Amino acid sequence: MRSHSALLVVLAACVAAPVFAAPAYVRMEQQGNRWRIGNDFIERTVSFSEDNGLRTESLVRKSSGTDFTAYGRQKNEFGPEFSFSANGNHLDGHRSFRFGSAESIAIDGGRALRVVLHDRKGMLDVTVYYAVFDRYPAIRKWISMTNKSKSAITLTHLCFEALSLGAGSPGDLQLSAGYGAAPQALFFTGRASDAGMFLRNSRTGEGVSVINEAPGYLKRTEVGQGWREGLKVMYDTDLFPFERSVQPGETFESAKSSLVFFQDNHGFEDPRWAVPGYMSDVVMRRGGSYKPVWLYNTWEPFTRSINEKTVGELVPIAARMGMDIFTIDDGWQQEYGANEDNKTNFPDGVDGVVKLLNGKGMGLGLWVPLAAVSVKTPEYRQHPEWACRDREGHPKFTQTASGTQAVMCLGSGYRDAALKRLNNLVERYHPRYLKVDLTTVFNTYGEEPGCNAPGHLHKSWAESLDRIYEGLQYIGVHFHEAHPEVLVDYTFELWGEKHLIDAALLGCADLDWLSNVSDASEDDAGPVQARTLLYERAPSIPVEAMLIGNLRAPTGSPEERLGVAMGSGPVLLGDLRQLSETEQAWYGKWIRWYKEFRNRVALSDSFFPQGSWRQPGKGRWDGFARLSRESDGLIVLFRNASSASTAEVKAVAPSSARYDALSILDGRKLGEVNAAELAAGWTAPFDTNRRVTIVELKRRH
Repeated sequence: MRSHSALLVVLAACVAAPVFAAPAYVRMEQQGNRWRIGNDFIERTVSFSEDNGLRTESLVRKSSGTDFTAYGRQKNEFGPEFSFSANGNHLDGHRSFRFGSAESIAIDGGRALRVVLHDRKGMLDVTVYYAVFDRYPAIRKWISMTNKSKSAITLTHLCFEALSLGAGSPGDLQLSAGYGAAPQALFFTGRASDAGMFLRNSRTGEGVSVINEAPGYLKRTEVGQGWREGLKVMYDTDLFPFERSVQPGETFESAKSSLVFFQDNHGFEDPRWAVPGYMSDVVMRRGGSYKPVWLYNTWEPFTRSINEKTVGELVPIAARMGMDIFTIDDGWQQEYGANEDNKTNFPDGVDGVVKLLNGKGMGLGLWVPLAAVSVKTPEYRQHPEWACRDREGHPKFTQTASGTQAVMCLGSGYRDAALKRLNNLVERYHPRYLKVDLTTVFNTYGEEPGCNAPGHLHKSWAESLDRIYEGLQYIGVHFHEAHPEVLVDYTFELWGEKHLIDAALLGCADLDWLSNVSDASEDDAGPVQARTLLYERAPSIPVEAMLIGNLRAPTGSPEERLGVAMGSGPVLLGDLRQLSETEQAWYGKWIRWYKEFRNRVALSDSFFPQGSWRQPGKGRWDGFARLSRESDGLIVLFRNASSASTAEVKAVAPSSARYDALSILDGRKLGEVNAAELAAGWTAPFDTNRRVTIVELKRRH
């Protein structure tokens, strides 16, 4: 979370909302253990008693007065706040603990209530945190468990948020899972790819976005307790079961749960404002002030054959196009898992590339395999015991573009060796971006997950799943502390699932190479598939964290590739030598225009998909709008092969906002548009000479 003003103008489109968002607070009642955690948008009342234990008494969205616990409370149904098993014994917040202490603590951008509980047998202390932030209608919660006994305790079935929660009776509720874009039956189990789930009242448009911040395959979110209204934000219990041993005196901190409350078309409490803003500002580790860089990557079409001569021909073109970072993907290194140059392909080594880039004002990017390494590396030769092992006890190997590689376990001492190697790489070549890749906990292409090796940090196969993700988080956090200037990309292969990105990844890395879409010819899915991935994830994930490869600059319509880049993390591939000088200059003009625009406009505030965004295709138009709370906006419309001459653009703008609309690629002035027109549906004319229409909205003040 980054520092920001405590004052926020809240301009409602339909229903009156608070004018200013006061600072977050924790109010402690003088009599009894009862606390209120909130701000001008939301308030959660929590209490502790001997009869009921820890309990959420109410959870109120203030602008409407709706209590999201009311339906369950009428039926005397209260969630247990948290639950887990310790050495097979069930413990929860209702009946297993004595009260210890409570205090209000300052956190970056808000405040938190910290409640300490003691289990009745004296084995465990549990600390429960409820956090609230100055600007957002959100509550974030997590727990930590400290082993007070003299022997190890094994934790399983860990749930860190458990409530009877809904925006009305079950008959009124709708659920969207995945990242908030896929309708589902109300009683539903969310898994690895359900990073954000939206529970909405179909009558009022009020709801809550549930963000499970457990990493990758470890997440599980239960909407509905049995067949009743309820919510559990937890780790998985069956497919990839959570297990964690905690040594005497050790404290284990759980993942976090974020509940972001919203109401459709209600100013900045609309979910297309509230969730992207919160995720960018609070969850993403660089915060909402992050400005994306334009990346060029050599993977397609050059793959591992990239060499010094080709790079020397590509760099001047990439510089002419306005790219910020030139990334050499696989092929620069001699062996996977070592930092030695491939002198066959790069006689002058990476140092020669760095000199060339410095002369063109670009930074270096490097692809790095983290846990898939050659058996020739010192780490493997000196520590073969660090390798992952299968259920028969054999070392695990994975197939890569460079042949078979060993898979090292990040739940072992290897994690420190891998971190050291990344640090050494930065100290040697000073890259601005690292693409960290390949198999860790789970191979995306089907190899068996986890590790069965003895002597690692994990005591079982199940615990290895958590420990490997912990290793990824450990490396990401410590590397950032040492080299905050370097952007770190944890790819989908590293995180364990095709197209996967989630809140846990955003906490330990800056970017996620989300996919490898095919874009070698105009017949390929290319930009349409990229936008499908983008739109599906945009409700819950900051779009500029998503690097959607492999769109090639020379393929097809340059406007289409430029437009996709303006809605996501900007990355382009392809043999740039195939571009004419005119095409290079065209890219350069508009990439530089966008960078200047983005540097002054906070586009991470919102994301409004348009047209056929739920299922983009060449037969219908689609697009997106990105608006700033305080200044300008951007609309990108993809006409595709449709015959449409206009598009109806809908967005929730600040209620007093008035914009001058300009179609930037052809310079057409489209007149003035205001918030009311955008709310009702503004008719935007397509640029019929191009596949893409890009509209700048210049805010009038």
